[in-house]
Amino acid sequence: MKKLSTYMKKYRLWYILGFLAMVSAIALDMAAPQITRRIIDDVIVGGRMELLMRMLFALLLIGLGRAGLQYFKEYTYDCIGVRIGYDLRKDLFRHIQSMSMNFFDQHNTGELMTRTKEDVDKVWAVLGFVGILACEAVVHTVLVIFFMLRLNPWLTLVPLAILPVIGFCAVRMEHRLGSVYDRISEETAKLNTVAQECLSGVRTVKAFAREDYEIEKFNRHNQTFYDLNMEQEKTVAAYQPMITFLGKVMLISVIIVGGLMVISGRMTLGALGAFSEYANNVIWPMEIVGWLSNDIASAFASWRKIQKVDRQKPQITQDEAATELPEVKGEVRFEHVGFSLDGHVILKDINLTLKPGQTLGVMGMTGTGKTTLANLLQRFYDVTEGRITLDNVDIRQIPLHQLRASVSVVMQDVFLFSESVNDNIKTGDRDAVLPDTVKWAAKTAGASRFISRLGDQYETIVGERGVGLSGGQKQRISIARAIAKKTPVLILDDATSALDMETERLIQHNLRQVGTSTKIIIGHRISAVRAADEIIVLENNTIAERGTHEELMAQKGRYYQTWCVQYENREEVEVCP
Repeated sequence: MKKLSTYMKKYRLWYILGFLAMVSAIALDMAAPQITRRIIDDVIVGGRMELLMRMLFALLLIGLGRAGLQYFKEYTYDCIGVRIGYDLRKDLFRHIQSMSMNFFDQHNTGELMTRTKEDVDKVWAVLGFVGILACEAVVHTVLVIFFMLRLNPWLTLVPLAILPVIGFCAVRMEHRLGSVYDRISEETAKLNTVAQECLSGVRTVKAFAREDYEIEKFNRHNQTFYDLNMEQEKTVAAYQPMITFLGKVMLISVIIVGGLMVISGRMTLGALGAFSEYANNVIWPMEIVGWLSNDIASAFASWRKIQKVDRQKPQITQDEAATELPEVKGEVRFEHVGFSLDGHVILKDINLTLKPGQTLGVMGMTGTGKTTLANLLQRFYDVTEGRITLDNVDIRQIPLHQLRASVSVVMQDVFLFSESVNDNIKTGDRDAVLPDTVKWAAKTAGASRFISRLGDQYETIVGERGVGLSGGQKQRISIARAIAKKTPVLILDDATSALDMETERLIQHNLRQVGTSTKIIIGHRISAVRAADEIIVLENNTIAERGTHEELMAQKGRYYQTWCVQYENREEVEVCP
């Protein structure tokens, strides 16, 4: 992301035009009291009635001119703010998308949503309308004081004696609000996270009758959010009325002191009228100081949060010397691969070789690192020991876009977008995947039959995260999405766990007919990996057993024990003693 000044420079011409419109409008404001002075002194007191229509017409022109200039100023700065917000949000989202998986392990969804929405909104407001209003208040106040000094320097001492007190109250209020806004921003992120998790997992919530617990958890954060906002409002309520009261005191004092000067002949009645109008005009900037301080303090707090995200750099980066492979054939090697995360050993001394078109089966207890193999191959994380090669080239020397474009994966946690079935299957390469390929992939994944029964078939919107589909249906669309991409390497991470045995057998048969892709099948079922060219069993974060199905059965080790457990009530149990 860029500095805020860089975003502002992009629209410097519009800033200048808006500023000129603002100054012109203020100049008209300054002219109006002078006309009031002439109406009182020359027309009412002096009896020169022939000037009245000209003076009133001048006031009308000032009102119309000011209205037009204010409209142009507000429209210009609103547009600037919206454009900067668009640019800032785009760059922030692009930065978040560039981050590695460890970043998302450390930041929850609610927090990132708050940064890209509420925090950006607060920043662009200050760079747009709120910012120019603050400038207008300052310029307006300075010019009013200048014209008051020209009218009567001694009477000007009255508002000048009260204005510093008003400024002191505004500064104290802004100082107290700064820390409150930091905490409000943090609590907003937590509240969004709780709500997002509960709504995304609503089926689980209802299945376990956790409604009361989730409501209580939400209410705790909601109460904290309420308390912080009440603290904010109490701070504003403590200072804002005082600022308003001091403004009224200033106006009354001007009228009293100025009236005595008129009586003593040291000031004309028209000059007092003009001075009172100037004094009244200097009140509104003081009255909105609190509001402006609120927004500016909030924007600074939000910008600090955005910068905190922006300062984090992706752990996985592309080597400058990385060169694209002319053709990816799909040969995969793990050479003494080890991986640790946060001080915990996940994998150690993993050695694998997969020739193009071969299939590797991966089994093991939960937590032994099966999914980590897939994550390392796609460089979601980098190995801490050894290396992984694709076609004899270290994957760290291959451009990230080519590496990940060469691998299709069916993830353990199936995620479907809130789009049509067709769009979900085309996710891998929307431009290259043709309609015939979509239907072929769906048929291969065993999904074409249930898709044909959907209301709009392939154009049916599946809903957020695939809501409206069964677990098995989502898995089959996910498999279709992976094979439609037609990549040299295909990873199936527990991809058929929600399917019945018959459907699984059909899909496994179809997948064996799919091109020459190198396949890595991760599963808990023997049926998922049985036909693989090699099967490995992970235990204690390393390879405990390896071989074909027949070889592993002959070893009578962990794989054999798993077979007996899974098929103890089936005919296949005859292989067990």
